[in-house]
Amino acid sequence: MRLVVLFVLLVGATAQGESQRPNILLIVGDDMGYADVGVHGCKDIPTPHIDSIAKNGVRCSSGYVSGPYCSPTRAALLTGRYQQRFGHEFNPGPPVEANIGVGLSLKEKTLADRLKDAGYATALVGKWHLGHDKKFHPLNRGFQEYFGFLGGAHSYTNAKADGNNPVMRGFDVIDEKEYLTDAFAREALAFIDRNKSKPFFLYLAFNAVHAPLQAPPKYRDRFADITDQRRRTYAAMMSAMDDAIGRVLGTLKENKLEENTLVFFISDNGGPPVNGSTNGTLRGYKASTWEGGIRVPFLFQWKGHLPAGKVYDRPVIQLDFPSTALAAAGVKTEEKLDGVNLLPYLTGKQKGAPHDALYWRFGQQMAIRKGDWKLVKGGRGNAIVEKPLLINLAKDIGEQNDLSEKEPKKVAELHAAWDKWNAELIPAQWKPAPARQANRANRANRPLAN
Repeated sequence: MRLVVLFVLLVGATAQGESQRPNILLIVGDDMGYADVGVHGCKDIPTPHIDSIAKNGVRCSSGYVSGPYCSPTRAALLTGRYQQRFGHEFNPGPPVEANIGVGLSLKEKTLADRLKDAGYATALVGKWHLGHDKKFHPLNRGFQEYFGFLGGAHSYTNAKADGNNPVMRGFDVIDEKEYLTDAFAREALAFIDRNKSKPFFLYLAFNAVHAPLQAPPKYRDRFADITDQRRRTYAAMMSAMDDAIGRVLGTLKENKLEENTLVFFISDNGGPPVNGSTNGTLRGYKASTWEGGIRVPFLFQWKGHLPAGKVYDRPVIQLDFPSTALAAAGVKTEEKLDGVNLLPYLTGKQKGAPHDALYWRFGQQMAIRKGDWKLVKGGRGNAIVEKPLLINLAKDIGEQNDLSEKEPKKVAELHAAWDKWNAELIPAQWKPAPARQANRANRANRPLAN
């Protein structure tokens, strides 16, 4: 009898311990403009559900990604390490070009690996973009479930549009009929429903609002007053993603999981000039180390644990998410990550800056931000910038006034710090194909797909 009672107590204690470990929900938008959410002042595209994450949690107004491009950002997001440390400086390219050795280094452990080892149910719904070969597949990188596509972009309306980059469930190719953003919401809800009684990690990686620009009438009809058709379709795609996020957040609320779920939302980089997005007053776009390429919406929610409606203005970066999630889950790691656990900073328990400096290297472009100061060689694509500019972001968020001549000591200080960091890195393990770089310039002229 005593053994039975002891067994029941142990099982109960284990269940209670599991229920107290928070779920981790990571939501990523793709190629979003910095100024295209309500909390950043957008007027023509309502984003009430994305905005609600900020309303119910913390908005980091100086939130960054470590790469101004899709795949490098995701590589660092899942590892907590600057992607240049393991050579993932550029996109791996489309399936027809990608070498079987091109993908997220197998020497790197992902957040999914760590949480799965800690007993979490893990799933990726959406875009992967970290390697096409089977050894790089999400099911071999810590995710127990997968629904999405492996490449960098996909049709929203035709699952068979690219035979080299199909929509997949696990390793199986499927013929998805639903608008892809809606399908991702459906799959996310199903995963939460299956795992609501145990801790889970859901990585919900939308391809919205990445090209191709496609949206069904039910979303486009919401924006009949937008006369620019590119912007109208972009707005419809943003609205569809916001609805999908609302469905996911609503499911957490319905299942009384809000206070036991850490939610994080970002875009993978700034908006490009070809999809109708806007980065507002920020200079530059996707693929540049100007603020418009690397500063992104950066929102946390964890009801009952993080303050509601707070704006945190110290510089933070997506590298911080793995460290923050692991700390919330009570998972320790022996490896040194570049990210920082932001929870004590967001709650106000710890003062000061989480980082002494943040760093960027993207081909011949570079940047370092230390406090309000930024040293930057920004460009676009293959553009070469000969001389770094010194910017005071507190006074010049649009990066228009170069202070390098007036502040040579500050230039020397920042350059020395960047050089020290750069010396720790390895060369890029692959580079974008020249044909793809040339094609980028032509994307703005492609016909608009509805």
